Amino acid sequence: MGKIIAIANQKGGVGKTTTSINLAASLGVLEKRVLLIDADPQANATSGIGLDVESIEIGTYQLLEHSSSARDAILKTETPNLDIIPAHIDLVAIEIELVDKEAREYMLKKALQEIKDDYDYILIDCAPSLGLLTLNALTAADAVIIPIQCEYFALEGLGKLLNTIKSVQKIHNPELDIEGLLLTMYDSRLRLSNQVVEEVQKHFNDMVFQTIIQRNVKLSEAPSFGESIINYDAASKGATNYLSLAKEIINKNA
Repeated sequence: MGKIIAIANQKGGVGKTTTSINLAASLGVLEKRVLLIDADPQANATSGIGLDVESIEIGTYQLLEHSSSARDAILKTETPNLDIIPAHIDLVAIEIELVDKEAREYMLKKALQEIKDDYDYILIDCAPSLGLLTLNALTAADAVIIPIQCEYFALEGLGKLLNTIKSVQKIHNPELDIEGLLLTMYDSRLRLSNQVVEEVQKHFNDMVFQTIIQRNVKLSEAPSFGESIINYDAASKGATNYLSLAKEIINKNA
């Protein structure tokens, strides 16, 4: 049975999409069957994996609307063992359209029921907000990965996200677990980066992944070529970091 992991943080620019794409690709390379779901109207995971966003006809929007089945929305990618349910800018409208629907928080959970067993891991790239899209992802997920940027405002807003996760656990999804806090954009030369790492590890102990994602030029370049870091430069520091994270998750779930 596949494990569904949401990658969420209401702060923008913390490495959610970078993590979604590259963790998915790394798990695929390690011979796990992976589905990546783009649940962000910006559709960066879709373009970052090499798909033309404008040509998307069926994606997360149709899935949440239940006008299309999950199987019909799945597209193959060039990365081994990695499929994607893409997004399009029309996903912006879904929050308004779902507002008066019954059981609106469970739309994604219902839609994924039929394909959950087809994959080892299903990763959901969430929007940088705590709206209905992210709520759907957290309700559908078995666990959540929280990327935290190694910068001054990193811990600001983390309490709010953890409170949201607690209320989702209480009301919608008692099974929701925190897979881990992931430190991203780490620069060992900066004292601030090291301070953030120390703070997070001191406060959250075992909840923090041992793998830390370092700042890496290749990681920033890869999406502009529509490739994961594994396809773009498998020898780079970024690829090493994400393969290490993938192994850590596989071992944790063994």
